[in-house]
Amino acid sequence: MTDTPHAPRSTGRPAHQNVTFDSDGTPAHGCLALPPAGRGPGVIVIQEWWGLTDHIADVADRLAAEGFVALAPDLYGGNVAHDAQEAFRMMRELPEQRAVELLSGAVGHLLARPEVTSDTVGVVGFCMGGGFVLHLAARDARVSAAVPFYGVIQHEVPDFSGLRAQILGHYGERDESIPLPTLDGLRRTIEQQSGIVPDFRLYPAGHAFFNDGRPEVYDARSSRQAWTSTLDFLKSNI
Repeated sequence: MTDTPHAPRSTGRPAHQNVTFDSDGTPAHGCLALPPAGRGPGVIVIQEWWGLTDHIADVADRLAAEGFVALAPDLYGGNVAHDAQEAFRMMRELPEQRAVELLSGAVGHLLARPEVTSDTVGVVGFCMGGGFVLHLAARDARVSAAVPFYGVIQHEVPDFSGLRAQILGHYGERDESIPLPTLDGLRRTIEQQSGIVPDFRLYPAGHAFFNDGRPEVYDARSSRQAWTSTLDFLKSNI
């Protein structure tokens, strides 16, 4: 796999398909992107509060272009929000426990696929999905690399005593939804409960700075830096 020096939208999209998998006895769905070689380590991509948008599918494609088998589960059952009010409602109506169960089912599905060469998976998530990255990593020992982008933990902080994953987090210094003291407290909690020291990195940007589908928040330089370090981190820890 070769690092890309920037994080543009993918060109020449990798092999891309919709998949259905079992999640605690319930059918769930997602978007699967395969690398050019057809096989590689597994990565789960977790959506923002908007839903499984083109941006999230494109992130899966970017990861596939780098040699990973990337699965983006659909937490909203095919629905996508069209404005912030609708996104907030859909996020609030998603039971946290159910979402983590669905994501854990996605991990099992990915690891069982013949295209996946790894025994563990990486998880990358954004905003709401970044919070779920931490919930999933705390619960599922099959996650070895956790990458929350400006992850928002909506309710209680999970119990990290069973955490096995290394953590690389990306956060904006101007992100009003995640005060820096809160981030410091989260870092201490993770270290105290698990012994793992998360690598939380700050960028001169606001919330959702990686979302190049939203030019009002996108920060190209911060995104390039975060993307390059994410690829290196996933390659080292899956």
